[in-house]
Parts: sequence; structure tokens; C-alpha cells
Amino acid sequence: MQFAARPDTLPAMMDRAKQGRRVSGISLAINGALAVVKLVTGVVGNSYALIADAIESLGDVLSSVIVWSGFVIASKPPDENHPYGHGKAEPLAALAVSAMLIGAAALIAFQAAQGIRVPHESPAPYTLAVLLAVVVIKEAMYRYEWAVARSIESAAIAADAWHHRGDAITSLAAGVGITIALIGGKGYESADDWAALAGCAVILINGLRFARFSIQELMDTVPQTALAGAVEEAALRVDGAKRIEKVLLRKMGPAVYVDLHLEVDPSVSVLEAHEIAHRVKGAIITARPEVADVLVHVEPHFDPAEKR
Repeated sequence: MQFAARPDTLPAMMDRAKQGRRVSGISLAINGALAVVKLVTGVVGNSYALIADAIESLGDVLSSVIVWSGFVIASKPPDENHPYGHGKAEPLAALAVSAMLIGAAALIAFQAAQGIRVPHESPAPYTLAVLLAVVVIKEAMYRYEWAVARSIESAAIAADAWHHRGDAITSLAAGVGITIALIGGKGYESADDWAALAGCAVILINGLRFARFSIQELMDTVPQTALAGAVEEAALRVDGAKRIEKVLLRKMGPAVYVDLHLEVDPSVSVLEAHEIAHRVKGAIITARPEVADVLVHVEPHFDPAEKR
């Protein structure tokens, strides 16, 4: 038996996947270029914070590859082995990126601590200009990806967006540290390392936050939206639908699958009950385009007064 998603949802899913792949491809190219620039500038300009920032950007490259791969897999239609589709690949990618954010924070903290313990020369002035350019580019990438993430409701793109902002924060912190080191002169050489260390806290917090969101989706946590109420309202507008006993929602990437317990008059025939359930399914899908499919379980409806 072959399984298929709603025909009218397939174009939207493909467009969403196309947007996700395009965004992650742009992110990959920019991260790769910035990593090379920061690494070379950090080594030549004697900036430990810039070198640590370059290492973090190499992690950004890998995270962009993961996000891109997640969208490629998630965009595959349902099949015999995956009747609900491959949408879970997206929160898996988001979880991987979150883990990399946490790892990047730990690595930068380690590099900064090493720089504090080991005396070194002050960074070259031109490293500050490079860092400021990085901050502008990374913040622009964050705003671009965050807008796309909200538009297509993608946890993976949102996590990658925060990867960019985390990089902007550490670069800004390093820039402040380099400025202090250049102005302060001898004795202030490790200021950029202290600044980089301070920026790690922000990256760590956001890594943990996105990890929590990803785990919730993987564990089929009920989406915190008004969707359940809207589903019930659409169902009850159908003639013959007496009561909705239960609504269960399951998010699979961009799509939502609904399990619904519908009560109908116990005197109707099996065929009539089936037709009511079919109309309820159609009403829900029409009212809420993000719903890919609805499984309706029919139960007899009894007036509470009759049970006494």
C-alpha cells in the first residue's frame, strides 16, 4: 500500500523545503567564507578571540549542512515505511544544531580560558575592523533566517539563525575586548579573551533553549497553539456531529496530523456515521491548511441526562 500526503499540501511543502534549502545554502557559503577570513586574521593579528570565533564559524558550516540535509529529508513525501512523512528529520536537525551551539560555547570558553592563563601580545588593530564586519554580516543573517523561520515555522532554521546571532554576540564581545586591550596597553592583553568568555553564556543558554523545543517536537508534545480549539469548532459545524470527545495533535515538520474522537447519534447507520466523519475531516482540512490528515474515531453520543 502506498501512502500520500494531501495533494493540496504537497506544493506548499515543496515550496517550504525549497526555502529551507536556499536559506541553509546561503548560510553555508557565508559561514565558510567568514571562517577562513577570521582564522587567517586571528592567526596573523594575534587575536585568540578571533581564532576561537573562527573555530565556532567552522561549526556553523557543519550546522548549515545539517539543516540543509534535514530539509532534504523532511521534504520527502510519505511512503510505506513512513506513513506520516519524514517531517521529524527537521527537529532532529534542530537538535543537532542545538548540540553544536552548546559545544561551540564550551570550546570558545576553553580557548578563552587558555588565552587568559597564557600571556600573549595584544591583538593587531585591524582585527577590530574584521570583527565589526563580522558582527554586521552575522546580525543580518540572523534577521534574514529568523524571518524565514517564522514564515515557514521551522525549528531548524530558527536554531541556525540563533547560531548566527551567537556568532555576532561573541564577535561583538571580542571586539569590545580588543578595544580595551588596544586602549589599555600592557597588562590588558587578555581583555579579548575575557570578552569572548562572557559571550559564551548567551550561546549556551540559547543552545539549551532550542534543544528543549526540538525534544518537545520529537516527543510529540502538544503544540502550544489554539489549533485544537479551531479543529473542534470546524468539526462541530458539520451537521450530525454531536460532540467532540477528544482532539489529539501531532506535529510532523510543517504539517499537523489530527486524531479526533467524534460522537454521533447512536441511531444512525454505520454508513451515515462514516459519511459524517468524512465531512468532519473535510471541514477541518478546509478550515486549517496546515492539517495534512485527520483520523476520525466515531463513538455513540448519549445525552448526559439519559445516563442517570
